Amino acid sequence: MEDAYKKIITECGEDLSRPGLVDTPKRAAKAMKFLTQGYGQDLDTVINNALFPSDSREMVIVKDIELYSMCEHHLLPFIGKAHVAYIPNGKVLGLSKVARIVDMYARRMQIQEQLTTEIAETIREVTGAEGVGVIIEAKHMCMMMRGVQKQNSVMKTSSMLGIFRSNQATRTEFLSLVNS
Repeated sequence: MEDAYKKIITECGEDLSRPGLVDTPKRAAKAMKFLTQGYGQDLDTVINNALFPSDSREMVIVKDIELYSMCEHHLLPFIGKAHVAYIPNGKVLGLSKVARIVDMYARRMQIQEQLTTEIAETIREVTGAEGVGVIIEAKHMCMMMRGVQKQNSVMKTSSMLGIFRSNQATRTEFLSLVNS
């Protein structure tokens, strides 16, 4: 990866022997590995047995989970927050694990629409929930720094599974809690 960054920097017209760039290929490779560390994670390790029996059938919501991801089309970041809710069906997930699942998928190259779906489907798979709702709001550097250069645009995506899709009252409760 370091060699690839050397080539990219040189192709941009820069001199790799310039003092400010001497170690840049190494630093850039290290940064990219960090930004895409989700590829090296697996769900079982992330959850670490933090699934607990529960009689609760009320909505569990974790909102404003900050996320940082990479657009697979331009390799530029998108930055935002995720709101995740589910209706337990005998099991609840440890609170921090919801954020860890968001991070695991966010730290991969992809589009926001897919990220939203992956998180929702994973929460449903892991918990056996009656329903899952996920909303992601993010600003995309590929739209802000290049192309149309719109600084204030925010993309919102949602994935509603199970009762969040079939029951309007559940969906409305989730949306009102996210917006409160």
